[in-house]
Amino acid sequence: MNRQPAQQPESAHPDDAGNAVRPPEDRRHMILRRCLTLLVIVLLIGVPAGYLVISAEQSRDSGRDKERESSATGLRESWPSKMKRRVFEVPIPAKSTEVAYYETSNWKSSRLFVTFRTTAAGLDRFLNRIGTTRSELTTGEVSVSERDASTAGWTFGPESYWSGTTHSQADPRPTQDITVNLTDPSSPRVYVVSTTTP
Repeated sequence: MNRQPAQQPESAHPDDAGNAVRPPEDRRHMILRRCLTLLVIVLLIGVPAGYLVISAEQSRDSGRDKERESSATGLRESWPSKMKRRVFEVPIPAKSTEVAYYETSNWKSSRLFVTFRTTAAGLDRFLNRIGTTRSELTTGEVSVSERDASTAGWTFGPESYWSGTTHSQADPRPTQDITVNLTDPSSPRVYVVSTTTP
């Protein structure tokens, strides 16, 4: 009984010039190769594009939150975040009460309006940490401008005992307008407008 030699898989064979020539690609392999190519293209383009869309949406949401907060009218009765206090250099003393803040921002400058009540020692600590002292406060001076007072909804009436100073710093560090109600020296109320410019 004659045995037929086992059929060898078709492989590359030399052409007339001696170069290896691949056999023609069958339909199944062609479809598989095209599917793999398409998958690689989708991964290379689709994944980064999806990431960019998600990042843009998160950034837009963050911007909307900040815009809502900045466009809110009146002071917020809570402490500004540690990040805000650090950026605007407003070191509110621990155990301060009646803390409220408001932030505005535009292409020219950003402002943080803060008010709080503290103790005499707390006022000294606050001024020292900003880089000034109680001796720099000018009796009878309201350093917060009328425009800023109107923006924050603050009223500095003549019946109170006011002292104020402006602590100026070179950009990009903020400049603080500080006004203190010393009608009750043991429980001063502090008003600060800290302004930064890009």
